[in-house]
Amino acid sequence: MLFVITYDEHGGFYDHVPTPVTGVPSPDGLVGAAPYYFKFDRLGVRVPTLLISPWIERGTVLHGPSGPEPTSQFEHSSIPATVKKIFNLKEFLTKRDAWAGTFEGVLTRNSPRTDCPVTLVEPAKLRDVAPKDEGKLSEFQEELVQLAAVLNGDHRKDTYPDKLVENMTVAEAAKYVQVAFKKFKDECEKAREGGADEDEIVVCATNASSSSKSIVHKLVSCFICDN
Repeated sequence: MLFVITYDEHGGFYDHVPTPVTGVPSPDGLVGAAPYYFKFDRLGVRVPTLLISPWIERGTVLHGPSGPEPTSQFEHSSIPATVKKIFNLKEFLTKRDAWAGTFEGVLTRNSPRTDCPVTLVEPAKLRDVAPKDEGKLSEFQEELVQLAAVLNGDHRKDTYPDKLVENMTVAEAAKYVQVAFKKFKDECEKAREGGADEDEIVVCATNASSSSKSIVHKLVSCFICDN
């Protein structure tokens, strides 16, 4: 048995190791849209991965693969690549998992360890006090509110971005984000029921109106734009 825990994103933390930008194959040869035409031929910032098994020696750390290519790295495609190797499957999924390093070699024991804990300790609390609902927003919390404003259309208002969060409390911010996501979700559902193409993006219009806008603009709460 091997239990794998990994992460989709690095969480914005600084990494002193440069990201690999050479020798990384594009999975399927697709190229991104203009103006950047991204070729998907590089990796991103590292993410932590935990390999948990009684068949692994305690304290084992993997720093890098030994192949199959000189430039191979451990990355998310290493998971299907390892599955293919263990079960001797016929084909790789893409050029990327054919290139990715595999980690089946971490299972080095001939018998399972017997020092695995039977019960887990109580996790430590992240904080001992309740959230300060009336407190001022941190810079990160302000950015989350501003992101939510793009969903509900408030980013078109004169108060965006700074005045929108200027006097907002933590409780008000939490409520604002919840309402913004609900509005966006509801408008997406309306668009889907109205026959909108799933490749199109739902853009919620702001509640603010001006005399220069037609009655249609004032009544319509959402419109569809091409992706």
